[in-house]
Amino acid sequence: MLSEPKYKFLAAEVKKRSGLVLGPEKGYLIESRLAPLARAEGLSGPEAVVDAMMRGDQRLCAAASEALATHETFFFRDKTPFELFSEVMAPALRQARGGRALKIWCAAASTGQEPYSLAMLIRETSGLGASILATDMCAHVLEKAKAGLYSQFEVQRGLPIQRLVQHFEQSGDSWRVKPELREMIRFEPGNLLDDFSRYGAQDIIFCRNVLIYFDVEAKAKILNRLAALLPPDGYLVLGAAETVVGLTDSLKPVPGQRGLYVRNQPDTQIAPAAARAVA
Repeated sequence: MLSEPKYKFLAAEVKKRSGLVLGPEKGYLIESRLAPLARAEGLSGPEAVVDAMMRGDQRLCAAASEALATHETFFFRDKTPFELFSEVMAPALRQARGGRALKIWCAAASTGQEPYSLAMLIRETSGLGASILATDMCAHVLEKAKAGLYSQFEVQRGLPIQRLVQHFEQSGDSWRVKPELREMIRFEPGNLLDDFSRYGAQDIIFCRNVLIYFDVEAKAKILNRLAALLPPDGYLVLGAAETVVGLTDSLKPVPGQRGLYVRNQPDTQIAPAAARAVA
């Protein structure tokens, strides 16, 4: 186990780089995540990694922050957000945009299952066009996402056989997303702690299951900056355990729709299709 000074240093460094809050109960996480990094670097263990970080090794500081980030994801995870996309968000925005392609941002996209799930829904919906931006702070998960190559176990998690056959090609023991889906998505490095105004206005933002790892101050700042990218009729999708309540007045929940938020301002109106869905 790390000594208290080393634990505090590691926690401060990781929070500065990624926003992740390492509480005192996270000792097991540090050991399990930093041990493989230590082996890869030829170091004796997690403590040696932290020692190198304390000596100013910036490369290891970045690598440790990436290693401690959580990348759990699978296709159509939690189902509800994707049902809301098909039944609420897409119909409302398609009508409001008059045929213009939607702009969608998947923040903290990990290994790509979320943006690819959305791309499948878009391809399956007649008359709906969209471009998807997918970002993550970790380079190695972005590389996997770009490749679009998944194991049998990964495609079995949340992906019906019909969609597997329709949208993937078998590659040995693995499955690769077909080119027409990969072309819909632009993968870029991106950290929610950094300035993301360069992405411009987004019709829909998926930012799920990541804010739970931030402290209250960071959550509030990120939510306010996300709200600034949404048009009055745009949507923000958060994870089931996340909320804007008590954190920002810039956003408000869509009544009756778990995890779905719109901008909170006098001219914000829930589009007709959404209003019917929540009635």
